Amino acid sequence: MHLPENLRETLKRPMGLLLKDDEATKENILKNIPKDTFLITVGDATTEKMIKFGLDPPLQIVDSLEKRHRRKLPEGKVRTTLHCTNPAAEITDESINVIKKALGEAGPVRIVVNGEEDLLVLPVVLYAHENSTIMYGQPNEGLVIMTINQEIKEKARKIMNSMV
Repeated sequence: MHLPENLRETLKRPMGLLLKDDEATKENILKNIPKDTFLITVGDATTEKMIKFGLDPPLQIVDSLEKRHRRKLPEGKVRTTLHCTNPAAEITDESINVIKKALGEAGPVRIVVNGEEDLLVLPVVLYAHENSTIMYGQPNEGLVIMTINQEIKEKARKIMNSMV
């Protein structure tokens, strides 16, 4: 599935609570996520921040790049590492299948994407359980915290159905 131009602006708006970079402290994050939530991070900087806060996410999706520059993540407590290919502005069937598999594994699971992980927030929303929390970076703005509910699932489904 490829992202059409007309959806790019829609996806530039945060799908959850946006914490500005200087507000994204461990205390503020913990205040804004449900207790005992299944935490999912999408993006290298977000994943690294949560690991540094001692909040090893059970599911981590990274591409080893930040703003197109190679980076190395801290190990954290990763039990399983899975790999997929997902080009920029796309969501591949392979990445969807790896996400489904990861959600069924005992975590922490890290998915390493060859390509770009940004759009993988959408299939994660569809396949993760309600009340799971997804965190991802909003470029040059901060950290988005989104707790999955039916409304968010429907929004993600509509966006994915609009992709060709």
